[in-house]
Amino acid sequence: MKSASKKYDVGFRVWINEEQGHFIGLGRVRLLEYIKETGSITKASKAMKMSYRQAWQMVEDMNQRSEKPLVEKILGGKGGGGAIVTETGEKVIRLFYKLEQQVMNLSKELSKTIKF
Repeated sequence: MKSASKKYDVGFRVWINEEQGHFIGLGRVRLLEYIKETGSITKASKAMKMSYRQAWQMVEDMNQRSEKPLVEKILGGKGGGGAIVTETGEKVIRLFYKLEQQVMNLSKELSKTIKF
C-alpha cells in the first residue's frame, strides 16, 4: 500500500455564452488584444496563425452578440484602413480576465479537496 497520495488538480476553461451561442473565450480575447496591439485584423490574424476570414468572422460574431461593438473598422485612406478595439471591447477583455482569475482561484480551492 502506498503511503503518499497523488495530487489532483481541478481545471476549467472559461467561456461566456450569450443566448444564441458562444460570445467570448480566451481565443477571442487574445484576438481582441492583438487587434488592439496592431491596429489591424489582418495583422492580428497572422499573429494568431489564422485566416483573415476566420478572424473577421469572429469579430463580426462578437460584435453581433454584444450590445455595443467590440471592434470598429477604420476605412482606408492614404495610410490604409485598420481596426480599433472599442471601450466596450477593452471592458470585455478586463472582465474576462477578472472572471478567469476568480475561476482559477475556485479551481485551486477545489483541488485541495480531491482525495481518492
